[in-house]
Amino acid sequence: MFESLFTATASSALTLTEVIITIISAFICGGIISITYRKTSAKGHYSENFGLTMILLPAVISIIIMLIGSDVARAFSLAGAFSIIRFRSAPGEPKDIAYVLFAMAAGLASGVGAFMYAAAFTLILCVVMLILSKTRFKVKAETAKQLTITIPEDLDYESAFDEVMRTYTDFTELRRVKTASLGSLYQLTYLVELKENISTKAFIDELRCRNGNLNISLSLTADLDNQ
Repeated sequence: MFESLFTATASSALTLTEVIITIISAFICGGIISITYRKTSAKGHYSENFGLTMILLPAVISIIIMLIGSDVARAFSLAGAFSIIRFRSAPGEPKDIAYVLFAMAAGLASGVGAFMYAAAFTLILCVVMLILSKTRFKVKAETAKQLTITIPEDLDYESAFDEVMRTYTDFTELRRVKTASLGSLYQLTYLVELKENISTKAFIDELRCRNGNLNISLSLTADLDNQ
């Protein structure tokens, strides 16, 4: 009786056992992805809601794939239904978008029954992400700072602070250039990792000597997209 409920969900009949195995497979892949997301997230940047979404998303995608099967009309109807959904949340970091696509791929693979393929690429990509998070591809969360420097418009910001950055930081990345005061000033936003045993005051004093004693802000890393 229960297995007959799944005869209309795809072009070929699905048994209750197949459906359960598919959903469990998707949940397992989602759980691995969620754990990897937590391990690779910077301190203070982990979102519990996003982690839970990574667990549920593959299962939801696999259910949709089983529902559609090879029915073209059903696929178009489902696409039309999803087109009315508006996502109001702010765009996340590029890494978060990659995790969403990763979870969707795991759900697609599970939904079509390619369980070994889903497990293989989930494990491989998770290992790659963990390796990258432990190398210089990721700035240390404990020492990463956001540095904002205001400079006059006639200052060549591309090379003005190179010597100071080499002396006081292990890592420097210019993240944003923004005009202020009707274009008479520039605001430069850097992501920096200060060297150990470095005086923050001495670092800021060196920068002040080069930016004409205009405003300088050094704080914990913030989401630049929300500024």
